[in-house]
Amino acid sequence: MTQINNKAPANPKQAAACCGPLDSLLDPALFKALCDPTRASLLACIAKCGRACSVGEVAECCSVDFSVVSRHLTMLAQAGLLESEKKGRTVSYSVRYADLARSLRSLADAIDDCRPRDGSANPGGCCGSC
Repeated sequence: MTQINNKAPANPKQAAACCGPLDSLLDPALFKALCDPTRASLLACIAKCGRACSVGEVAECCSVDFSVVSRHLTMLAQAGLLESEKKGRTVSYSVRYADLARSLRSLADAIDDCRPRDGSANPGGCCGSC
């Protein structure tokens, strides 16, 4: 998949045929993990806490059943948003702040690179070669 004649893609079919950083940064697992309002709330809760939190602590603060919280936190960890640590029977989760910020910042930069610069269809660095 490459850009056609070094020009901006003229239509969606041509745009789909070229590839650039945006293609690899739009990670479905990340969006699947964040698309559920409960998971988004749990991630925000732990992030604002600023430390690792046990499943029980998170379940208490958000009025969601322990087993549901545990499943949601596991999914967030599988998507790379949280890190888990088990001590005995207690599992604690912490936000992978640097990784999450880097992923979102890179995605935002790639989207910005696709933005037309001069009112024309000029994707800038959006459409590279594979």
